[in-house]
Amino acid sequence: PLKAQIMAARPGHAANVAFAKKIKKVMQKSKRDASVPQYDPNVKPIFDGKDIMRFLPHKYPFLFVDKIIEISPKHIVGVKNVTVSEYFFPGHFPNDPIMPGVLQIEAMAQVGGVMILSDLENADEYATLFMKIEHAKFKDKVVPGDTMLIRMELTAPVRRGICMMKGQVFVGNKVVTEAELMAQIVKKK
Repeated sequence: PLKAQIMAARPGHAANVAFAKKIKKVMQKSKRDASVPQYDPNVKPIFDGKDIMRFLPHKYPFLFVDKIIEISPKHIVGVKNVTVSEYFFPGHFPNDPIMPGVLQIEAMAQVGGVMILSDLENADEYATLFMKIEHAKFKDKVVPGDTMLIRMELTAPVRRGICMMKGQVFVGNKVVTEAELMAQIVKKK
């Protein structure tokens, strides 16, 4: 809420409405910008590649998270540096390399898996299985040289091993992918 006294030379309903809309737009933009994760490659990550492989069964070439830079019981931010040497670029697409959307979703699922498993006492005895994806939107391309910041957050408490999450992938300050995911925590055999 804005608490101020505004003096105008020619006040009128239309001018006041237009002014209020501009204020609302500026406030919404600053709110959006606050949700963009900040990444400094010079700061030591919370989890590096070795730590991540303790939580996930994935290994190269199917590990799509390089490091974790923020974590709490309800949210996490992971980083994936997309390089030209990724195995999928020669075929997707030869003259215009683009990271497949399904692999962006996989990166989100892996980051979410680290969030869930890092909160368990015996994390090495469990795995997370991807169950469902909803409302996936691909808003822009991810290309070689991009750094993906993957932000995942729990949308509901974990119940009976079922985890509901929503996530966004940022390149720079722009959301390039978003989706809602469901995963299940299972005991390894």
